[in-house]
Amino acid sequence: MRSLCHGKRKEMLERRKHKRFKVQDSAFVVLRGSSWPHSTQKVGQIMDIGMGGLAFSYVAEQEPSNGSFELGIFSADNSFHLRKIPFETISDVETKKVPFSSITMRRSGVQFGELTQEQAAQLEFFLKNRTTGMA
Repeated sequence: MRSLCHGKRKEMLERRKHKRFKVQDSAFVVLRGSSWPHSTQKVGQIMDIGMGGLAFSYVAEQEPSNGSFELGIFSADNSFHLRKIPFETISDVETKKVPFSSITMRRSGVQFGELTQEQAAQLEFFLKNRTTGMA
């Protein structure tokens, strides 16, 4: 099973139009549902990011949160916020179970939709100032 996932990941990497970078300091993503502010949020830690999308890990919920429509990026120190990014979920896979617990971790990959000029400029700033080497 692991080799199958690795093969799919390699294929996804080769299809990307934009380079992905590792995040320097902790940065997070939040997905909000269409019934916001009454819906629950999914919050995860960004694993890698580029102009075309990002991957993040999160604690899996009992029920999948389909219907998310808004994505936001923020830094752990609250000095950076990028809101209302259009996106499409490309992948969502289980990565590991926490021993002696019902907690499961997942990794999700999203592709950004069309960004406004301001969103693209903020994302470029984030990539230049808050990332390290290629993922």
